[in-house]
Amino acid sequence: MRHGGGYGTPPLEPTRERAWETLTRYTHSEALRRHALAVEASVRAYARKFGEDEERWGVTALLHDFDWEIHPTLEQHPQDGAPILREEGYPEEMIEAILSHAEHLSLSRDTQLKKTLFACDELSGFIHACGLVRPDGIATLEPTSVKKKLKQPSFASGVNRDDVYSSAEALGVELDEHIRFVTEAMRPISSELGLKSGE
Repeated sequence: MRHGGGYGTPPLEPTRERAWETLTRYTHSEALRRHALAVEASVRAYARKFGEDEERWGVTALLHDFDWEIHPTLEQHPQDGAPILREEGYPEEMIEAILSHAEHLSLSRDTQLKKTLFACDELSGFIHACGLVRPDGIATLEPTSVKKKLKQPSFASGVNRDDVYSSAEALGVELDEHIRFVTEAMRPISSELGLKSGE
């Protein structure tokens, strides 16, 4: 069964090293790179929990916003990024998952990877924002604090609250459990995310 991209490109094994090279070629913003790392950590943790292919899931998460800098509008992102990934030979299932994280495309999230990527995207960004305003980053961040901040519309106003709630439900996890799981997944890379470690 052929999983590779079109345009005659032979399928490649989607390694993290290769994905990081793709990401950093198109994304120079430190904030966007940190977001990619946070979502990757969360999605990888869920892959381990669900017994899925951690490398493939992690690569998908790392690349989900790779084209935002060059396509910074909903008319372009992520749909105009998909042909670039196909040209480079990334598997179609990964590209479809990346496309499905965009709410405006109204694509069905019919795989566990698609549901997980969507559930981790907004929440990991929100948890990161919570960590930036805490003296110890996310070292002692609890779900109660995150939920309190979710109820403050002015805090991290770019994060869609409805997506946070509905995506956890679609993934079949309680919101508290989801917040705790994502926070724990992000803690080991706190320094890479520019967060204080709490030590």
